Amino acid sequence: MAPTKKVGILGATGTVGQRFILLLADHPVFTIHALGASSRSAGKAYKDAVKWKQAKPIPDNVENLTVKACISEEFKECDVVFSGLDADVAGDIEMDFLKSNLVVFSNAKNYRRDPTVPLIVPTVNTNHFDLIPYQRTINKQTKGFLITNANCSTTGLVVPLKALQDAFGPMSHILVHTQQAISGSGYPGVPSLDILDNIVPYISGEEEKMEWETSKILGGSDGKQFLPLTDTIVSATCTRVPVIDGHLESVSVKFANGCPSVEDVYKALEEYTSEAQTLDCYSAPKQAISVNKAADRPQPRLDRDMDKGQTVTVGRVRPCPVLDIKFMLLVHNTVLGAAGSSVLNAEVAVAKGLI
Repeated sequence: MAPTKKVGILGATGTVGQRFILLLADHPVFTIHALGASSRSAGKAYKDAVKWKQAKPIPDNVENLTVKACISEEFKECDVVFSGLDADVAGDIEMDFLKSNLVVFSNAKNYRRDPTVPLIVPTVNTNHFDLIPYQRTINKQTKGFLITNANCSTTGLVVPLKALQDAFGPMSHILVHTQQAISGSGYPGVPSLDILDNIVPYISGEEEKMEWETSKILGGSDGKQFLPLTDTIVSATCTRVPVIDGHLESVSVKFANGCPSVEDVYKALEEYTSEAQTLDCYSAPKQAISVNKAADRPQPRLDRDMDKGQTVTVGRVRPCPVLDIKFMLLVHNTVLGAAGSSVLNAEVAVAKGLI
């Protein structure tokens, strides 16, 4: 067991920040030390500043913590800072923390395209932590660094794709259609008159993010730069559906080196193991991918909480008459797709001696 690390949470009153608090409340390695939010919340006890929207109550060791402004000086004692900030404010704040030599794990999109910032899904590409020494050299840092999460829908997609890539080589074409839960849009989110009895066939910026993030995550690195996929075409269609948590995705793939059988695909998915698991990280799932062969699975209500929301469930693997293979997947968008990725990424960083 690693020594306890003090952590700060930025955007602590938001929905992602609330999820961070629940994931970290009883964590054996990380201890919540500081909470940050907007100026209208700073100075208040957390319980008085937050509109709590989680099924579990505010943890006792958090409710009376005084909320701080999101400035690096207030978090200088923290070993790790988790950012659940909205993208419209995250950029400047996270850069201030990085320049102050702090370790930041961000859920925001602002630095995902940065050529020196790893975009890591913890059960897929923790090898991209190898760029941290170079990032520190560029920013003249001794201990600080910045890691970003992927978009929640991308996170679910790349886990089974990584298993297939490892087993069968590169994929030339990937088609994905998402049915995304309303919690993915934060609080208050989609107006009820827009989503009840309805499906919204557009989520701003989502399709573009899925297409380029997949290329960066499944690509390689040489320690100084990322090597995104160049021979893989990704096409995404993203929709919003009246489900609270859990993104369901329909995926079709074509392999560059020939089509595997359905049985071989199932075997590759079932046997896939990530580095986060082999490092025995606290939040790592027992299975990165849970295969469910029932005809009507996965389903959000039945499968989203598999292994505390850190597992991607895959089912309905079958031949695709247009490409090679098609399947359904489900990811818990606010756990593995958001705060849970950051927490598990930080656990991997501790195990690798980076924190």
